[in-house]
Amino acid sequence: MRLNLLLIGVTLVPCLTACSGRSDEFGVVAKAGTRTATTGTKQPNAGCTPLERRLPEVADQKPAFPEQTRACELTDSVDFDVTVVAKGLKNPWAVEPLPDGSLLVTEKPGRMRIISASGVVGEPLAGIPAVDARGQGGLLDVELSPRFAVDRMIYWSFAEPRQGGNATSIARGTLSADNRRVENVKVIYQTMPVYDGDKHFGSRLAFGPDGMLYVTLGERSDTPMRPQAQRLDSDLGKVLRLAADGSIPLDNPFAERTDARPAIWSLGHRNIQSAAFDNEGQLWIVEHGTRGGDELNRVERGKNYGWPLQAYGKEYSGQLPISSTAGSARTQVDGMEQPVYFWDPVIAPSGAQWYSGDAFPAWKNSLFVGDMKSGRLTRLTLTGNRVTGEQVMLEDRNQRVRDVRQGPDGALFVVTDESDGELWRITPRR
Repeated sequence: MRLNLLLIGVTLVPCLTACSGRSDEFGVVAKAGTRTATTGTKQPNAGCTPLERRLPEVADQKPAFPEQTRACELTDSVDFDVTVVAKGLKNPWAVEPLPDGSLLVTEKPGRMRIISASGVVGEPLAGIPAVDARGQGGLLDVELSPRFAVDRMIYWSFAEPRQGGNATSIARGTLSADNRRVENVKVIYQTMPVYDGDKHFGSRLAFGPDGMLYVTLGERSDTPMRPQAQRLDSDLGKVLRLAADGSIPLDNPFAERTDARPAIWSLGHRNIQSAAFDNEGQLWIVEHGTRGGDELNRVERGKNYGWPLQAYGKEYSGQLPISSTAGSARTQVDGMEQPVYFWDPVIAPSGAQWYSGDAFPAWKNSLFVGDMKSGRLTRLTLTGNRVTGEQVMLEDRNQRVRDVRQGPDGALFVVTDESDGELWRITPRR
Protein backbone atom coordinates (compact mmCIF):
# COMPACT_ATOMS: atom_id res chain seq x y z
CA MET A 1 0.00 0.00 0.00
CA ARG A 2 1.21 3.51 -0.77
CA LEU A 3 0.59 4.50 2.86
CA ASN A 4 4.04 3.00 3.67
CA LEU A 5 2.28 0.46 5.82
CA LEU A 6 1.78 2.77 8.76
CA LEU A 7 -8.26 30.31 -23.12
CA ILE A 8 -8.17 32.18 -25.85
CA GLY A 9 -5.36 29.91 -26.53
CA VAL A 10 -3.47 27.30 -28.40
CA THR A 11 -4.55 23.66 -28.45
CA LEU A 12 -1.81 21.31 -27.31
CA VAL A 13 -0.52 19.15 -30.14
CA PRO A 14 1.52 16.07 -29.21
CA CYS A 15 5.16 16.44 -30.24
CA LEU A 16 7.06 13.78 -32.08
CA THR A 17 10.24 12.21 -30.81
CA ALA A 18 12.39 14.99 -32.23
CA CYS A 19 10.64 17.64 -30.12
CA SER A 20 13.22 18.73 -27.56
CA GLY A 21 12.54 19.57 -23.92
CA ARG A 22 8.93 18.33 -23.88
CA SER A 23 7.24 16.84 -20.85
CA ASP A 24 6.91 13.49 -22.63
CA GLU A 25 3.47 12.56 -21.30
CA PHE A 26 2.45 10.96 -24.57
CA GLY A 27 4.28 7.66 -24.29
CA VAL A 28 7.20 8.60 -26.55
CA VAL A 29 10.81 8.22 -25.46
CA ALA A 30 11.84 11.75 -26.35
CA LYS A 31 15.06 12.58 -24.58
CA ALA A 32 16.08 16.15 -25.25
CA GLY A 33 19.63 17.13 -26.07
CA THR A 34 21.67 18.37 -23.13
CA ARG A 35 21.99 22.13 -22.80
CA THR A 36 24.49 22.90 -20.06
CA ALA A 37 24.37 26.18 -18.20
CA THR A 38 27.45 28.28 -18.84
CA THR A 39 29.95 29.12 -16.09
CA GLY A 40 28.61 31.95 -13.97
CA THR A 41 24.93 31.15 -14.49
CA LYS A 42 23.16 32.13 -11.26
CA GLN A 43 21.61 29.17 -9.47
CA PRO A 44 18.69 29.49 -7.01
CA ASN A 45 20.48 27.36 -4.39
CA ALA A 46 23.64 29.32 -3.80
CA GLY A 47 26.49 27.60 -1.99
CA CYS A 48 26.04 24.14 -3.52
CA THR A 49 26.20 22.40 -6.85
CA PRO A 50 22.68 21.77 -8.12
CA LEU A 51 21.89 18.45 -9.71
CA GLU A 52 20.25 20.20 -12.68
CA ARG A 53 22.84 22.15 -14.63
CA ARG A 54 21.11 22.47 -18.00
CA LEU A 55 19.65 25.80 -19.07
CA PRO A 56 16.03 26.29 -18.00
CA GLU A 57 13.27 26.31 -20.60
CA VAL A 58 12.08 29.70 -19.36
CA ALA A 59 15.07 31.65 -18.12
CA ASP A 60 13.14 34.71 -16.91
CA GLN A 61 10.75 32.82 -14.62
CA LYS A 62 11.95 33.22 -11.05
CA PRO A 63 11.17 30.82 -8.21
CA ALA A 64 9.01 32.10 -5.36
CA PHE A 65 11.73 31.05 -2.86
CA PRO A 66 15.33 29.82 -3.32
CA GLU A 67 14.72 26.13 -2.60
CA GLN A 68 11.83 25.83 -5.08
CA THR A 69 13.96 24.52 -7.96
CA ARG A 70 17.46 23.21 -8.78
CA ALA A 71 18.19 21.54 -5.45
CA CYS A 72 21.68 20.61 -4.34
CA GLU A 73 23.05 17.39 -5.82
CA LEU A 74 22.94 14.53 -3.33
CA THR A 75 25.82 12.12 -3.06
CA ASP A 76 25.76 9.02 -0.92
CA SER A 77 27.67 5.78 -0.57
CA VAL A 78 24.67 3.49 -0.82
CA ASP A 79 25.47 0.42 -2.91
CA PHE A 80 22.54 -1.44 -4.36
CA ASP A 81 21.74 -4.18 -6.82
CA VAL A 82 19.01 -4.07 -9.44
CA THR A 83 17.45 -7.42 -10.29
CA VAL A 84 15.22 -7.78 -13.34
CA VAL A 85 12.35 -9.79 -11.87
CA ALA A 86 10.31 -10.00 -15.09
CA LYS A 87 10.39 -8.88 -18.71
CA GLY A 88 7.93 -8.86 -21.59
CA LEU A 89 5.28 -6.68 -19.92
CA LYS A 90 3.20 -4.43 -22.18
CA ASN A 91 3.49 -0.87 -20.87
CA PRO A 92 3.12 -1.69 -17.18
CA TRP A 93 1.58 1.23 -15.28
CA ALA A 94 1.64 0.23 -11.62
CA VAL A 95 3.23 -2.26 -9.26
CA GLU A 96 1.76 -3.21 -5.87
CA PRO A 97 3.63 -5.59 -3.54
CA LEU A 98 1.51 -8.31 -1.94
CA PRO A 99 2.10 -9.61 1.60
CA ASP A 100 3.36 -13.00 0.35
CA GLY A 101 6.18 -11.42 -1.67
CA SER A 102 4.46 -11.55 -5.05
CA LEU A 103 3.47 -8.41 -6.93
CA LEU A 104 0.36 -7.09 -8.64
CA VAL A 105 1.18 -5.33 -11.91
CA THR A 106 -1.17 -3.49 -14.25
CA GLU A 107 -0.56 -3.26 -18.00
CA LYS A 108 -2.00 -0.31 -19.85
CA PRO A 109 -3.88 -2.35 -22.53
CA GLY A 110 -6.15 -3.68 -19.75
CA ARG A 111 -4.40 -6.60 -18.07
CA MET A 112 -3.61 -7.14 -14.39
CA ARG A 113 -1.18 -9.90 -13.46
CA ILE A 114 0.45 -11.40 -10.40
CA ILE A 115 4.20 -11.92 -10.68
CA SER A 116 5.85 -14.20 -8.15
CA ALA A 117 8.89 -13.13 -6.15
CA SER A 118 10.97 -15.43 -8.35
CA GLY A 119 9.68 -13.78 -11.54
CA VAL A 120 6.97 -16.18 -12.75
CA VAL A 121 4.52 -14.03 -14.72
CA GLY A 122 0.93 -15.14 -14.16
CA GLU A 123 -1.87 -15.10 -16.70
CA PRO A 124 -4.06 -11.95 -16.77
CA LEU A 125 -6.57 -11.92 -13.94
CA ALA A 126 -10.14 -12.58 -15.04
CA GLY A 127 -12.88 -10.10 -14.15
CA ILE A 128 -11.20 -6.78 -15.06
CA PRO A 129 -13.66 -4.47 -16.93
CA ALA A 130 -12.90 -3.18 -20.42
CA VAL A 131 -10.69 -0.11 -20.71
CA ASP A 132 -10.17 2.60 -23.33
CA ALA A 133 -6.44 2.21 -24.00
CA ARG A 134 -6.06 4.96 -26.59
CA GLY A 135 -3.32 7.51 -25.99
CA GLN A 136 -2.67 7.84 -22.26
CA GLY A 137 -5.77 5.81 -21.36
CA GLY A 138 -6.03 2.21 -20.24
CA LEU A 139 -5.66 0.25 -17.01
CA LEU A 140 -3.82 2.55 -14.63
CA ASP A 141 -3.14 2.30 -10.89
CA VAL A 142 -3.82 -0.51 -8.41
CA GLU A 143 -3.92 -0.31 -4.61
CA LEU A 144 -4.54 -2.81 -1.84
CA SER A 145 -7.28 -2.31 0.70
CA PRO A 146 -5.86 -1.31 4.12
CA ARG A 147 -7.53 -4.52 5.33
CA PHE A 148 -6.27 -6.70 2.49
CA ALA A 149 -5.09 -9.43 4.86
CA VAL A 150 -8.73 -9.82 5.91
CA ASP A 151 -10.85 -8.80 2.91
CA ARG A 152 -8.45 -9.41 -0.07
CA MET A 153 -9.95 -6.30 -1.67
CA ILE A 154 -8.07 -4.45 -4.41
CA TYR A 155 -8.84 -1.07 -6.00
CA TRP A 156 -7.85 0.15 -9.43
CA SER A 157 -8.31 3.13 -11.74
CA PHE A 158 -8.91 2.97 -15.47
CA ALA A 159 -10.02 4.95 -18.50
CA GLU A 160 -13.59 3.74 -18.83
CA PRO A 161 -15.29 3.81 -22.24
CA ARG A 162 -18.61 5.64 -21.91
CA GLN A 163 -21.22 7.10 -24.19
CA GLY A 164 -19.76 10.24 -25.72
CA GLY A 165 -16.14 9.39 -24.92
CA ASN A 166 -14.41 8.19 -21.76
CA ALA A 167 -13.44 9.18 -18.23
CA THR A 168 -11.43 7.88 -15.30
CA SER A 169 -13.28 5.42 -13.07
CA ILE A 170 -12.44 3.62 -9.84
CA ALA A 171 -13.34 -0.04 -9.30
CA ARG A 172 -12.81 -2.56 -6.56
CA GLY A 173 -13.10 -6.32 -6.24
CA THR A 174 -11.91 -9.32 -4.27
CA LEU A 175 -8.77 -11.17 -5.34
CA SER A 176 -9.68 -14.86 -5.45
CA ALA A 177 -7.92 -17.31 -3.14
CA ASP A 178 -6.18 -18.93 -6.12
CA ASN A 179 -4.94 -15.53 -7.43
CA ARG A 180 -6.56 -16.10 -10.84
CA ARG A 181 -9.47 -13.66 -10.93
CA VAL A 182 -11.10 -10.64 -9.33
CA GLU A 183 -14.57 -11.32 -7.98
CA ASN A 184 -17.54 -9.14 -7.02
CA VAL A 185 -16.22 -6.31 -9.18
CA LYS A 186 -17.96 -2.97 -8.75
CA VAL A 187 -17.23 0.45 -10.22
CA ILE A 188 -17.46 2.61 -7.10
CA TYR A 189 -16.87 6.05 -8.66
CA GLN A 190 -17.18 7.47 -12.17
CA THR A 191 -15.56 10.85 -12.65
CA MET A 192 -17.43 13.52 -14.59
CA PRO A 193 -17.67 14.99 -17.14
CA VAL A 194 -17.18 12.50 -19.97
CA TYR A 195 -14.89 13.73 -22.74
CA ASP A 196 -13.90 12.26 -26.09
CA GLY A 197 -10.13 12.54 -25.68
CA ASP A 198 -7.09 10.37 -24.97
CA LYS A 199 -4.94 12.40 -22.53
CA HIS A 200 -4.58 13.42 -18.88
CA PHE A 201 -6.61 10.76 -17.07
CA GLY A 202 -4.35 10.94 -13.97
CA SER A 203 -4.35 8.79 -11.94
CA ARG A 204 -2.96 7.41 -8.72
CA LEU A 205 -4.77 5.87 -5.76
CA ALA A 206 -3.59 6.11 -2.16
CA PHE A 207 -5.28 5.22 1.10
CA GLY A 208 -4.63 7.80 3.80
CA PRO A 209 -4.18 7.31 7.54
CA ASP A 210 -7.84 8.32 7.86
CA GLY A 211 -8.86 5.19 5.92
CA MET A 212 -10.09 7.27 2.99
CA LEU A 213 -9.14 6.68 -0.65
CA TYR A 214 -7.47 9.61 -2.40
CA VAL A 215 -7.71 9.72 -6.20
CA THR A 216 -5.67 12.00 -8.47
CA LEU A 217 -6.99 13.22 -11.82
CA GLY A 218 -5.94 15.18 -14.89
CA GLU A 219 -7.93 17.89 -16.63
CA ARG A 220 -7.92 16.08 -20.03
CA SER A 221 -5.23 18.31 -21.60
CA ASP A 222 -6.98 20.02 -24.50
CA THR A 223 -7.27 23.80 -24.23
CA PRO A 224 -11.11 23.90 -24.02
CA MET A 225 -10.95 21.45 -21.08
CA ARG A 226 -8.42 23.35 -18.99
CA PRO A 227 -10.94 25.50 -17.08
CA GLN A 228 -12.34 22.23 -15.66
CA ALA A 229 -9.42 22.21 -13.21
CA GLN A 230 -10.83 25.36 -11.57
CA ARG A 231 -14.52 24.40 -11.75
CA LEU A 232 -16.09 22.90 -8.65
CA ASP A 233 -18.83 21.22 -10.71
CA SER A 234 -16.19 19.00 -12.37
CA ASP A 235 -13.96 16.20 -11.06
CA LEU A 236 -11.25 16.97 -13.61
CA GLY A 237 -7.94 18.43 -12.49
CA LYS A 238 -8.65 17.50 -8.87
CA VAL A 239 -7.65 15.27 -5.99
CA LEU A 240 -10.73 13.39 -4.78
CA ARG A 241 -11.39 11.86 -1.36
CA LEU A 242 -13.70 8.87 -1.11
CA ALA A 243 -14.73 6.39 1.52
CA ALA A 244 -13.61 2.82 0.84
CA ASP A 245 -17.01 1.96 -0.66
CA GLY A 246 -16.96 4.99 -2.98
CA SER A 247 -19.33 7.10 -0.92
CA ILE A 248 -18.55 10.74 -0.08
CA PRO A 249 -17.15 11.65 3.35
CA LEU A 250 -19.30 14.35 4.95
CA ASP A 251 -16.22 16.32 6.06
CA ASN A 252 -14.93 16.87 2.51
CA PRO A 253 -14.43 20.63 1.96
CA PHE A 254 -17.20 21.06 -0.62
CA ALA A 255 -19.53 18.24 0.43
CA GLU A 256 -22.35 20.59 1.44
CA ARG A 257 -22.21 22.87 -1.59
CA THR A 258 -24.90 22.26 -4.19
CA ASP A 259 -22.70 23.77 -6.94
CA ALA A 260 -19.73 21.43 -6.32
CA ARG A 261 -18.76 17.81 -6.84
CA PRO A 262 -18.66 16.62 -3.23
CA ALA A 263 -15.69 14.26 -3.66
CA ILE A 264 -13.26 17.13 -4.35
CA TRP A 265 -10.39 17.47 -1.86
CA SER A 266 -8.16 19.94 -3.79
CA LEU A 267 -8.28 21.64 -7.19
CA GLY A 268 -6.18 23.38 -9.82
CA HIS A 269 -4.12 20.39 -10.98
CA ARG A 270 -2.93 19.57 -14.51
CA ASN A 271 -2.16 15.83 -14.67
CA ILE A 272 -1.21 13.91 -11.54
CA GLN A 273 0.45 10.51 -11.99
CA SER A 274 2.35 10.44 -8.67
CA ALA A 275 0.87 10.40 -5.18
CA ALA A 276 2.13 9.12 -1.82
CA PHE A 277 1.63 9.72 1.89
CA ASP A 278 4.74 10.51 3.89
CA ASN A 279 5.62 8.90 7.19
CA GLU A 280 3.64 11.54 9.09
CA GLY A 281 0.47 10.97 7.07
CA GLN A 282 0.74 13.98 4.74
CA LEU A 283 -0.28 13.56 1.09
CA TRP A 284 2.18 14.67 -1.61
CA ILE A 285 1.67 14.64 -5.36
CA VAL A 286 3.93 15.20 -8.34
CA GLU A 287 2.15 16.44 -11.44
CA HIS A 288 3.06 16.92 -15.07
CA GLY A 289 3.52 20.50 -16.16
CA THR A 290 4.20 21.88 -19.58
CA ARG A 291 7.83 22.31 -20.69
CA GLY A 292 9.61 23.40 -17.52
CA GLY A 293 6.68 23.10 -15.14
CA ASP A 294 6.54 19.70 -13.39
CA GLU A 295 5.49 20.29 -9.77
CA LEU A 296 5.82 18.70 -6.34
CA ASN A 297 2.83 19.73 -4.23
CA ARG A 298 1.89 19.18 -0.60
CA VAL A 299 -1.86 18.60 -0.82
CA GLU A 300 -4.12 20.17 1.78
CA ARG A 301 -7.88 20.21 2.25
CA GLY A 302 -9.71 22.59 -0.07
CA LYS A 303 -6.60 24.30 -1.45
CA ASN A 304 -6.22 25.56 -5.03
CA TYR A 305 -2.95 24.68 -6.80
CA GLY A 306 -3.38 27.06 -9.68
CA TRP A 307 -3.66 25.31 -13.04
CA PRO A 308 -4.30 26.76 -15.61
CA LEU A 309 -4.15 30.26 -14.09
CA GLN A 310 -0.85 29.76 -12.27
CA ALA A 311 1.98 27.70 -13.75
CA TYR A 312 5.70 27.54 -14.39
CA GLY A 313 7.18 26.54 -17.74
CA LYS A 314 5.90 27.03 -21.28
CA GLU A 315 3.78 25.22 -23.84
CA TYR A 316 5.21 22.56 -26.12
CA SER A 317 4.73 25.16 -28.85
CA GLY A 318 7.13 27.51 -27.04
CA GLN A 319 4.54 30.01 -25.78
CA LEU A 320 3.89 30.68 -22.10
CA PRO A 321 1.18 28.49 -20.54
CA ILE A 322 -2.20 29.50 -21.92
CA SER A 323 -5.46 29.55 -20.00
CA SER A 324 -8.58 29.55 -22.16
CA THR A 325 -10.13 32.06 -19.77
CA ALA A 326 -7.30 34.36 -18.69
CA GLY A 327 -4.64 34.52 -21.41
CA SER A 328 -1.13 33.60 -20.28
CA ALA A 329 -0.82 31.99 -16.88
CA ARG A 330 1.26 33.70 -14.18
CA THR A 331 3.73 32.01 -11.85
CA GLN A 332 2.22 33.59 -8.72
CA VAL A 333 -1.47 34.30 -8.17
CA ASP A 334 -3.00 35.45 -4.89
CA GLY A 335 -4.98 32.72 -3.16
CA MET A 336 -3.26 29.88 -5.01
CA GLU A 337 -0.68 27.50 -3.57
CA GLN A 338 2.90 27.55 -4.75
CA PRO A 339 4.53 24.20 -5.58
CA VAL A 340 7.03 23.03 -3.00
CA TYR A 341 9.36 22.31 -5.92
CA PHE A 342 9.36 22.47 -9.71
CA TRP A 343 11.57 21.01 -12.41
CA ASP A 344 12.81 23.07 -15.34
CA PRO A 345 13.67 21.18 -17.56
CA VAL A 346 11.02 18.62 -16.69
CA ILE A 347 11.29 14.97 -15.65
CA ALA A 348 7.81 13.71 -16.75
CA PRO A 349 6.97 12.32 -13.29
CA SER A 350 5.07 9.10 -12.65
CA GLY A 351 4.88 7.03 -9.48
CA ALA A 352 6.05 8.08 -6.03
CA GLN A 353 7.16 6.45 -2.79
CA TRP A 354 8.18 7.91 0.56
CA TYR A 355 10.80 5.50 1.82
CA SER A 356 10.29 4.13 5.34
CA GLY A 357 12.10 0.78 5.20
CA ASP A 358 15.13 -0.55 7.03
CA ALA A 359 16.92 -2.01 4.01
CA PHE A 360 18.37 1.41 3.10
CA PRO A 361 18.81 3.47 6.30
CA ALA A 362 20.41 6.34 4.36
CA TRP A 363 17.26 6.70 2.28
CA LYS A 364 14.82 6.99 5.20
CA ASN A 365 12.25 9.73 4.64
CA SER A 366 13.37 10.26 1.03
CA LEU A 367 10.78 10.72 -1.70
CA PHE A 368 11.36 8.59 -4.81
CA VAL A 369 9.76 9.70 -8.08
CA GLY A 370 9.80 8.04 -11.50
CA ASP A 371 11.41 10.06 -14.30
CA MET A 372 10.01 8.98 -17.67
CA LYS A 373 11.67 11.67 -19.74
CA SER A 374 15.29 10.81 -18.96
CA GLY A 375 14.69 7.18 -18.01
CA ARG A 376 15.79 7.23 -14.38
CA LEU A 377 14.66 7.28 -10.75
CA THR A 378 14.80 10.55 -8.79
CA ARG A 379 15.34 10.81 -5.03
CA LEU A 380 14.50 13.96 -3.08
CA THR A 381 15.30 14.86 0.51
CA LEU A 382 13.17 17.41 2.32
CA THR A 383 13.33 19.35 5.55
CA GLY A 384 9.85 20.51 6.44
CA ASN A 385 8.35 21.81 3.23
CA ARG A 386 11.62 22.53 1.47
CA VAL A 387 13.59 20.27 -0.86
CA THR A 388 17.19 20.05 0.34
CA GLY A 389 18.71 17.67 -2.19
CA GLU A 390 18.15 15.70 -5.38
CA GLN A 391 19.76 12.55 -6.76
CA VAL A 392 19.16 10.44 -9.87
CA MET A 393 19.82 6.74 -10.35
CA LEU A 394 19.20 3.93 -12.85
CA GLU A 395 19.87 6.30 -15.76
CA ASP A 396 22.23 3.78 -17.35
CA ARG A 397 19.21 1.52 -17.98
CA ASN A 398 17.53 4.11 -20.19
CA GLN A 399 13.93 3.02 -19.53
CA ARG A 400 10.89 5.11 -18.61
CA VAL A 401 10.28 4.64 -14.89
CA ARG A 402 6.49 4.53 -14.57
CA ASP A 403 6.02 3.47 -10.93
CA VAL A 404 8.07 2.86 -7.80
CA ARG A 405 6.86 1.09 -4.68
CA GLN A 406 8.33 -0.14 -1.41
CA GLY A 407 7.98 -3.81 -0.54
CA PRO A 408 7.39 -5.25 2.93
CA ASP A 409 11.11 -6.02 3.34
CA GLY A 410 12.22 -2.49 2.39
CA ALA A 411 13.18 -3.34 -1.19
CA LEU A 412 12.04 -0.93 -3.90
CA PHE A 413 10.13 -2.19 -6.92
CA VAL A 414 10.01 -0.37 -10.25
CA VAL A 415 8.08 -0.94 -13.47
CA THR A 416 9.16 0.59 -16.78
CA ASP A 417 6.69 1.97 -19.30
CA GLU A 418 7.97 0.25 -22.42
CA SER A 419 6.37 -2.02 -25.01
CA ASP A 420 8.71 -4.67 -23.59
CA GLY A 421 8.44 -3.40 -20.04
CA GLU A 422 10.29 -4.74 -17.04
CA LEU A 423 9.81 -5.20 -13.29
CA TRP A 424 12.89 -4.46 -11.18
CA ARG A 425 13.81 -5.09 -7.54
CA ILE A 426 16.30 -2.74 -5.83
CA THR A 427 18.07 -4.27 -2.82
CA PRO A 428 21.23 -3.52 -0.79
CA ARG A 429 24.39 -4.89 -2.37
CA ARG A 430 25.64 -7.88 -0.42
